[in-house]
Amino acid sequence: EVQVVESGGGLVQAGGSLKLSCTVSGFTFDDYHIGWFRQAPGKEREGVSCINHRDRSTYYADSVEGRFTISSDNAANTVYLRMDSLIPEDTAVYYCAVSTSNVAWYVQSEYDYWGQGTQVSVSS
Repeated sequence: EVQVVESGGGLVQAGGSLKLSCTVSGFTFDDYHIGWFRQAPGKEREGVSCINHRDRSTYYADSVEGRFTISSDNAANTVYLRMDSLIPEDTAVYYCAVSTSNVAWYVQSEYDYWGQGTQVSVSS
């Protein structure tokens, strides 16, 4: 059984930082993407960032480019999302998901396994 578990959310002031973790277990594919998505209150869920497990290529939404950094520890089956210079607009539930598809990383329907989400709140 594949399990995807996020952690690291919390409340932070604007300008602060948080580091989210996503640990995947029970997954046997060698080539896959792990993506971070977020959903703010009243808004649709959107792609934030993605990393390829095999070659560690990374992708970012324009809104977080230069502020967020995605990385992975393949030995620990864990992906991290370092979030710096946080702004109130980053407030959302952040989800981690796994995809074996080669379709564009932000296409949510291509992700087969999702975590339960972790809340990130940024105060002004």
